[in-house]
Order: sequence, then structure tokens, then C-alpha cells
Amino acid sequence: MKIRSLIIAAMSFGLYTTPVGAQKYPEKPIRIVVPFAPGGGADIFGRLIAQRLSETLGQTLVENRPGAGSTVGIEFVARAAPDGYTLLLSSAAFSASAALYPKLGYEPLRDFAPISVVTTVPLVIVTHPALPVKTVIELVKLARAKPGELLYSTAGPGSLIHLAGESFMAVTGTKLTQVPYKGGGQAMTGVLTGETQVMFATIETVMGQIRAGKLRAVAMTTVGRSPALPAVPTVAEQGLSGYEAQGWFALFAPAGTSTDIVNRVQGEVARAMTVAEVRERFLAEGAVPVGGTPAQLDKLVRSEIAQWARIVKQAGIKVD
Repeated sequence: MKIRSLIIAAMSFGLYTTPVGAQKYPEKPIRIVVPFAPGGGADIFGRLIAQRLSETLGQTLVENRPGAGSTVGIEFVARAAPDGYTLLLSSAAFSASAALYPKLGYEPLRDFAPISVVTTVPLVIVTHPALPVKTVIELVKLARAKPGELLYSTAGPGSLIHLAGESFMAVTGTKLTQVPYKGGGQAMTGVLTGETQVMFATIETVMGQIRAGKLRAVAMTTVGRSPALPAVPTVAEQGLSGYEAQGWFALFAPAGTSTDIVNRVQGEVARAMTVAEVRERFLAEGAVPVGGTPAQLDKLVRSEIAQWARIVKQAGIKVD
């Protein structure tokens, strides 16, 4: 079972000239809604891109609206005016929620206009240092010996790090118990304090704590090692096959937002990802800057909705 993001082609940045209809945009501050609590990956990357857009489009603010595995904030943007002044910076939970929640207050494909994949991020399996495991195989053995006893932090039901854990259990035949928080930052704190023992974390959330020795990195969940943590082997290198997880963060607008405005914002995101200072800041977080096109993001979301539906059905994942 593999979780792949189909966005490699997006590394060819498509730079747009400013359309006539978007020349007056923006005329007031832009709000980027992050559907998670402060401190996690969406918040980190939302603020990075907001800072750059403030330099090119004018004041751009980040507003955190966590809850219900990100669906509270996502629904808020779905209901916002399609004028380009309320945008969404979401993770792969945007796609996963369609498979997990049968009665969402929005429809991902119908209610949003894709703008751009901002960045992709690897996931890393981390544990509390007191847990007696140093490899992914040792983690699997311990989990099998103690079914349901190991607790793993998530950013809420339906979040990428929740589904990464569910997929891990399906592949390895183990049983971990989810402890949901309102974002990746709070989920990480849960492991740091010993409330939980394991987390399938996006790298930027935990990299500092790994380097400080406060969390133990067991394995990368991607095909290759991360340049940000080159000493951490992948799950495949350690002998666990069939498991892969990768995250992404992308910008969306409410459906009905004019193509001119969508292209204007996408063009600024794409340009930002060619600026050395901006690229270095993303790379420093362990992320790969992208800046892809609306069409590429649309293709990614459609592919992942179908993929998550298969995974949720095969693994029997249910959200209470």
C-alpha cells in the first residue's frame, strides 16, 4: 500500500503575467485560513508563504481555524465570498476528508478552486526516547506484542498523520491507539511530554526536537532519505516493504473565484519559489518548494481522493 503525491512535474514553475482583470487585485488584506492550530506544518508553511505574498500582493494574514480534523477551517473557506480575499492553506487532509467523512459540509472538488501546491514534505516516524525501539522493525515487534497499548499522536481524525498511522497498521498488522490533537504542534507536544509514544510526523514539525535529542527518529516514510535528516534511514531500507507516506501543502480559493485572481496568486507563489531566500527557508524546514499550477493541483486532489477511498475501505478506517 503506497501513498504517493503526483506533483513532480510541478517543479517546472509556470510563471504568469498579470491578467488585466486582476490588475486591481488586491485592494485590501488577504486572509489565508489554516485549518489547524498554530505550530504544525500547515501553520509554518502558511506563514512562510503569507510573508512572501505580503511583499508582492500587500498585507497577507494567517488565521488559524482548527477543529474536526481540519474540516472546520476548510468549510469556513468553502462558504467564503469568492473574491480572492479568503484563501485556504491545507494539507493532504483536504483530499483524505472526502473519503473519511460521509457528510461533509462541503465538496472538495465542487466548492474549491485549486491554486497551487506550495510544497511537499516527507514524513518521519518518531518516538519518545523512553520507548525501547530504535528501528521500525523494533517498533512493529513492540506494537504486535502490545496491541492497542502504544498511543500515537495525530493532528485530528482525517489528518495526514492520522491516516499515515492507519496505513502503517494495515501494512504491518499492528494496532496502535490514536490520540487526536488540534494540530501537528500539539500532537508533537503529546509525544514530548509522554502523553503518547509515537507520531507519524511531517518533518518540519519535529526536526528541531529530533536534532535536540528530545524525540527519536525511527524511519523516514518516503522512497529516499531526507537531506534535512540524512542519517535517518527509510522504512524500506530497514526491511519494511509496501509502506510509504508523503505530505503536501497547497493553496485553494472558494469556487467561483475568477481565473484571473487564481492565476495572479499562483503566479506570485511560483515566483516566490524561485527566490533563493524563500527556497532556502523551505529547504531548512525539510520541505521541497514547488509552486505548481492549478491544473496540477486539481489532478493531485482527484487522484488522492480516489486513493484515500481505497485505503479507508481496505483498512476499515472509521471516524467516530
